[in-house]
Amino acid sequence: MPFYHKLGKIPPKRHTQFKKPNGDFYYEQLFGTIGFDGMSSNIYHEHRPTQVKAIEDQYSVAPKIARANNMHSLRLKGFQVAPEKDYLNSRKIILTNSDCSIVLAAPQDSTRDYFYKNTDADELIFIHKGTGKLRTHLGNLDFKYGDYLLIPRG
Repeated sequence: MPFYHKLGKIPPKRHTQFKKPNGDFYYEQLFGTIGFDGMSSNIYHEHRPTQVKAIEDQYSVAPKIARANNMHSLRLKGFQVAPEKDYLNSRKIILTNSDCSIVLAAPQDSTRDYFYKNTDADELIFIHKGTGKLRTHLGNLDFKYGDYLLIPRG
């Protein structure tokens, strides 16, 4: 049985026209992590949530596995990962299997020019050093050393 949690002003029925005070319409977005099945949020936006300004070159972020059955001990020097300006480019996959990838990153700059979403997996990020702001369509979250950021696949 579904349950509903309401925040702010919403229309009396879902999936109907919902007007702003000036007569324009709010834009509705159904956001879930399993398509139309499972838990979801019905979100209303001032501006179109799907507006795309540009599509840049796409590239694979899938890990390149060097050797199969590579069984030996490792010493991981996480704080020695090479810093890079861009957050996505700074991510280095160090361990991976079919269920999980462990990634190290040392981004130098904030990603202010673009948003991204991982449509394949949830992301759990532990902050080892520094502070920042996670910007999402649901709002902003400040983070600092010791915080975990759990970002659902989208």
